[in-house]
Amino acid sequence: MNLSFSQLISSKYTCFRNFFFHFLRILLFQVSSFWIELTYFIIFSTLGFLALKASTPRKDASFIPKDFDLFFTSVSSVTVSSMSTVEMEVFSNGQLIIMTFLMFLGGEVFTSLLGLQLNKFKTNKDPKIANSQSDDNLDQIELGVSNLFDLHENDQKSFEVHHHLQHQDQDDLIMMNNPSFTSILASVVLIYLLLVHFLGSTFIYMYYEIIPSAKKVLREKGLNLATFSVFTTVSTFANCGFIPTNENMMIFKKNSGLLLIMIPQILLGNTLYPACLRCFMWLLHKITKRDELKSILSNRNSSAILGYDHLFSSLHSTCLAVTVVVFVVVQFVVFGVLEWNNSSEATSGLSAYEKVVGTLFQVVNSRHSGESVFDLSLITPAIIVLFVIMMYLPPHTCFFPFENAKTSSTEPKKTAGRKRNLISYLLFSQLTYLAIFIILICIAERDKLKEDPLNFSLLNIVVEVISAYGNVGFSMGYSCKRQIKASESCRDATYGFAGKWSNTGKLILIIVMFFGRLKKFNLKSHKVWKLQ
Repeated sequence: MNLSFSQLISSKYTCFRNFFFHFLRILLFQVSSFWIELTYFIIFSTLGFLALKASTPRKDASFIPKDFDLFFTSVSSVTVSSMSTVEMEVFSNGQLIIMTFLMFLGGEVFTSLLGLQLNKFKTNKDPKIANSQSDDNLDQIELGVSNLFDLHENDQKSFEVHHHLQHQDQDDLIMMNNPSFTSILASVVLIYLLLVHFLGSTFIYMYYEIIPSAKKVLREKGLNLATFSVFTTVSTFANCGFIPTNENMMIFKKNSGLLLIMIPQILLGNTLYPACLRCFMWLLHKITKRDELKSILSNRNSSAILGYDHLFSSLHSTCLAVTVVVFVVVQFVVFGVLEWNNSSEATSGLSAYEKVVGTLFQVVNSRHSGESVFDLSLITPAIIVLFVIMMYLPPHTCFFPFENAKTSSTEPKKTAGRKRNLISYLLFSQLTYLAIFIILICIAERDKLKEDPLNFSLLNIVVEVISAYGNVGFSMGYSCKRQIKASESCRDATYGFAGKWSNTGKLILIIVMFFGRLKKFNLKSHKVWKLQ
């Protein structure tokens, strides 16, 4: 029997739809989170590049970025690294808006919200797989290992899920089987995200409207105030570090009020996010009296059950907050002792109050934000080394002097039941990978290391690589004054040191940015190596 044309089209559409949903199901339920996130960042980096390429460039710009530099900028925006190879003022208002969307989509809070929604989707579609995932998340927290390279057979999964459910208390079971808990948590994170962006953009906009000197800077540079306010807020909260001005925040180092507005946004979006999220949930519970919020806050396994790694316990949140404050204080004291005197070029021309606020802003940015009020090339090398250490540390590093009682009793049994493939035994530590990247960049730039050793020093390369790995954005820059053989064609620029690298060096740095953005999947994978 011959099919009509419409029936043939309908049949083909049905086959395609079934294939698409089957492929989507495999992607969501059987592909590791690592590959999902890597695909996410690569896709939006590519789309961002195409959007920047297709958009209208700035009319008064004397320089049009090359395609590779546009792709580098797109990757830097999505991975919230703020590594730059071109000056920011070459981008038009439309291109700045595109970069704003890229930074928003790549921010840790937003991507974690997407992950939470994905867990919710899995729970609704397949409770058994969701329970298995919750079990794996519990193992991650208790044992401190990543499940990226773990291979689980179906019978092993079923056994672990059954064993875990037998030992769950009633509250855990209620939370695990009730999708409303995940929905409420997702709503809280979304409100937190939108509220911080709205208030941050409003305060920055109002500051520039009130302070004529600050608004004059934007007017002279041809920057739209609304775009600047939203761009800066998104970049600051996402801990990206991009600012639409060539000088980053150095041109506003005397505007202490603006710096004080931006400092809380930096902490709210990254290092203090788990602690602030818990405080926000507590406040919402006091206002709404929702029992679900109380259950989430009181259950120490909420993070594992709901599949949200940023949901710390009360004790863990307190330790995190104390650790962040201690790191800031240590950096502030060291920076103040070494750079406070008036002869310092980095802080010259500032009053005592402006130095205090500027120093506080700079050290808060050293962890993961990368916005600068001081020229790093003028700062004492001892402070630069301290910044390198801070940039290397993961965002939620904390001193937690309490042992989980479950670890000792669970670890031997769980680790014995896990099967690892060969790749997991060949992985190195993070420092080893960074050393390899630095060596590769030194090989790629070996000619410039000989011809221009003051600019292309090992310290400058290390700062650039560690900054890209930490998704920070600090850079020592490039100065024509440091050239041993002066070049008449040399022009000082305000973009990052990587802007003077070859395309090979930039490509390696792109890989470092991706590696740093996804480092959470590999932080514990090197335990098989015994170095003592």
